[in-house]
Amino acid sequence: MTNLNDALYQSEIDDLSLINRGKVRDIYEVDAERLLIVTSDRLSAFDVVLPDPIPGKGAVLTTVSNFWFNRTEKLINNHLTGRQLDSIGLKDDEIKQLEGRAIVVKRLTPLPVEAIVRGYIIGSGWKDYQNTGAVCGIKLPAGLQQAQQLPEPIFTPSTKADAGEHDENISFAKTIDLLGDALAQKVRELSLTIYRQAAEYARQRGIIIADTKLEFGLDGNGELFLIDEVLTPDSSRFWPAAAYQTGISPPSFDKQYVRDYLETLDWNKQAPAPALPTEVIANTAAKYKEAQNRLLDEQE
Repeated sequence: MTNLNDALYQSEIDDLSLINRGKVRDIYEVDAERLLIVTSDRLSAFDVVLPDPIPGKGAVLTTVSNFWFNRTEKLINNHLTGRQLDSIGLKDDEIKQLEGRAIVVKRLTPLPVEAIVRGYIIGSGWKDYQNTGAVCGIKLPAGLQQAQQLPEPIFTPSTKADAGEHDENISFAKTIDLLGDALAQKVRELSLTIYRQAAEYARQRGIIIADTKLEFGLDGNGELFLIDEVLTPDSSRFWPAAAYQTGISPPSFDKQYVRDYLETLDWNKQAPAPALPTEVIANTAAKYKEAQNRLLDEQE
């Protein structure tokens, strides 16, 4: 049973400088070469951070990400250092606060492009397809239904928006302008390979990965790394295979459950966001945990 009081909304570390507090993650400077990334239990919807945390969410995202980092390391290096929390000068109470939800990572330069792979037509891709018959300039077959699997996964990158703004889908030609041809090609091929392998693995465990967002960064030598989070319920659409059908937006393991609840309210989707009922918080926490259990073959 999820303890609704056992949640971390915001981390507090005395001896490390806070670089950024995002919608979900708090990032601290360890030294010139390393960062500490703390995944809180905050949840955002419609680009607004909600006032109520989802207990255990940060630990789920960290555990699932680390699982995928491990599975993809033969394809591409990642930002994990393997350093433990007690090796960077944290106090005992800080380590306790961060246990299971914080990682020490290499300090890299993120690419200015988010690598999005879609295996199914849903969300903003579905809206684009209805309007133009294409997604990010990629022409798709006529007559597709909402949530239908695409003939092949497609790479549909976006730019990274400033805080409070929405990401913007871009063409592959624009991606080449931003990254250069060789790097753009490499990011596309890696993203598609990671998605295909992960989708096959998840499908065997009753989860359809409809789409996902990957992020990459470069070190000082120009070497490419997989960074941020990988194939989590926050960066991907996870659907239970048993409930999947075309023509509707399937139920999911991610925060779509919260979005659907918020859509029933008279809220203008601007801050401040409304409080969530206890039942919605508990059910959301359970959805995140179930995704982890299935992917990692864990039992309750």
